[in-house]
Amino acid sequence: MNTTRLGALAHEDQSLHALAERLLALAEAGLPAMYLPDDETFVFTRAGVVSPEGTPVLEQRGTSTRYAAITALGARFLPEDRQRALFGGHTAQEFTGLLVERLPGVVNLGDAALIAWAAAETGHPKLADALDRVAALDVPGRPQYTVEAAWVLSALTAARAVVDVEERLAAARVRLLAARVGDSPLFPHATEPGLVPGYRSHVACFADQTYPLQALARLHASGDDPQALAAADACAARICELQGDGGQWWWHYDAREGGVVEGYPVYSVHQHAMAPTALFDLAEAGGTDFGAAIRRGLRWMKDVPELADPTGNPRESMIREDFGVTWRKVYRGDPKKAVRAARGLTTRVAPHARLAPLDRIFRPGAVDRECRPYEFGWMLFAWLGGPQR
Repeated sequence: MNTTRLGALAHEDQSLHALAERLLALAEAGLPAMYLPDDETFVFTRAGVVSPEGTPVLEQRGTSTRYAAITALGARFLPEDRQRALFGGHTAQEFTGLLVERLPGVVNLGDAALIAWAAAETGHPKLADALDRVAALDVPGRPQYTVEAAWVLSALTAARAVVDVEERLAAARVRLLAARVGDSPLFPHATEPGLVPGYRSHVACFADQTYPLQALARLHASGDDPQALAAADACAARICELQGDGGQWWWHYDAREGGVVEGYPVYSVHQHAMAPTALFDLAEAGGTDFGAAIRRGLRWMKDVPELADPTGNPRESMIREDFGVTWRKVYRGDPKKAVRAARGLTTRVAPHARLAPLDRIFRPGAVDRECRPYEFGWMLFAWLGGPQR
C-alpha cells in the first residue's frame, strides 16, 4: 500500500490526517454493505429513508457497472485480504475480471472505459479484450461527454505499457485538448456540439474539470507531454482559484470564460476524493502542487459551514459511521433545481450575472442523505494511490 499522500498530510496537518484515516476506515466498512453477492456487483446507491416504524434506515437502490469499476480502481491499493472483504471473496483483479466478462453487454462508453482502466491497473490478462470493447463504442467523429472521453484517455494511458494503443491514445488526447472553448482553461460538458442543448452548452460541471485534468496529468506522467501537463495545470489553477472560502469545490462553471455559474450542491465526493485524486496526480506528474487547496476541501467534511449553528458547529454531520456512509451533498433545496436553471439560462447571454437575490431566498442547508459506492472507491484511490511516473 502506498501511503505517501497520507504521510504528507500527517506532516502538514495532524487533524486532517486523522480525518482522512477515519474516512478510509469508513470506506472499507461501508463498501461490503453496498455489494450484492448474488449479482456480484454493487448497488447504485444507499439512500436514507424512514421505515414504517419510524426508524431511520438505509435502502439499497439499483446497480451500477460504473461504480463497480471505480470501486475496483480504488480497492486495488488495499492488501488482498482486505480487497476480498469488499468483493465477496474476490480480489480487485478477480472482480475486474467479472466486469470484463460482462463487457459484451456494456453499451455505455464511460462504463467500458472504466472497466478497461481497471483491467490495466490490476494487470488483468484480458486487457486487450476490454480495450476492443472501448474501441467499438467510441465511434470516430461522434461527440462524447467530456467525462467519458477523459476516462478513455486514462484507460489508454494506463494500458500503453503493455498494449500498443499509441494511435488511439493520440486521437483521445487531441479530442480532449480540442474540446476547450477558445482560451478558457476549463473543459465543456461535451467534446463537440450535439449532446447538450444550446441554451446550456456553456455549463460544465466539476467532474468535467477533474477527470480531464487527471487524464492529461497521467498522460504526461506516462511519457513526457508538456502540452497535456500545461492544460491540466491551467484547469487546476482555475478551479482552485474559484474554490469557496469554506473549501467548497463548486459544481457548475461557465466553460467559455472560466467562471462559476452555480456553486451548489457541494458534493462530499468532490471534497474528500475527486479533487484530491486529480490534484495529487497532477503534482506527482510534475505539475503545480495544490496541496493547500486539497486540505481546505477535505476540512469541509468536518466543518460544513452551510450546516453551522449559531455557535459554528454543524447541525448535522456528513460522516455517519453508524450507517456506514458519508452523506452525498449539501444543496439549496430549491424546487426542480430552479436556481441552477435560472443561472444557466441567464449566464448564456450575461456570463457574469449572479442573480444575488436567489442566494438570499434559497440558502444551502439541505442534506441529500444517500451514498454511492464510487464515493468510497475514489476515496481509496485518492489517499492510497501514489506517483505514476
